[in-house]
Amino acid sequence: MSAKTVACPTCGRPVKWEAQSRHRPFCSERCKLIDLGAWAAEDHVIPGDPVDDELFSDDLPPRLH
Repeated sequence: MSAKTVACPTCGRPVKWEAQSRHRPFCSERCKLIDLGAWAAEDHVIPGDPVDDELFSDDLPPRLH
């Protein structure tokens, strides 16, 4: 059976979807790190409602250590 081919999400280069493709769905370590950097920079986001996180609210008194 032939391996399925997908497009690298970063550069579009074809990638065989098989166990030997170490960086799948990316074509290389470089493309994988570019994508990770985009998530870290919040260029990629998962749509949804904003989270109201009370742990980081300015209304809370400062913690004493």
